[in-house]
Amino acid sequence: MEKQEFTIAIDAPREKVWTVLWNDEYYRAWTAAFTEGSHAITDWKKGSKVLFLDGKGMGMVSRIDETIPNEYMSFEHLGSIKDGVEDVTSDEAKSFAGAHENYTLKDRNGKTELVVDMDMNDEFKDYFIKTMPKALEKVKELAEHA
Repeated sequence: MEKQEFTIAIDAPREKVWTVLWNDEYYRAWTAAFTEGSHAITDWKKGSKVLFLDGKGMGMVSRIDETIPNEYMSFEHLGSIKDGVEDVTSDEAKSFAGAHENYTLKDRNGKTELVVDMDMNDEFKDYFIKTMPKALEKVKELAEHA
């Protein structure tokens, strides 16, 4: 797996960016860049399971590895979800199990710097390189204007 990093400067306080990232209404808005109907089912607490879903019963099952409010959220991906069924045992699920996706918020010159770093395999690399910047632009728009 290869680590990719994405960064964006947002003219809003970290607390507002955090809310945009993890509040259900905003989360659905910015993750629509990946696929329409994207949402997450979780309580956003350390150690909790997260179901990242696309509205059609497909997605990923993950665990919150760490959370520091207004600063850092880390997910460990465990497997996939197909037709609403969690899969952590197939070869496909194991191919990205253990991958991390981290969101870090830093104060930078009166703005918030959002850094997303992700472990990704070759299968999804091109997709995320294309779509993650679009998603982060939506986070920026929501945090600055909502």
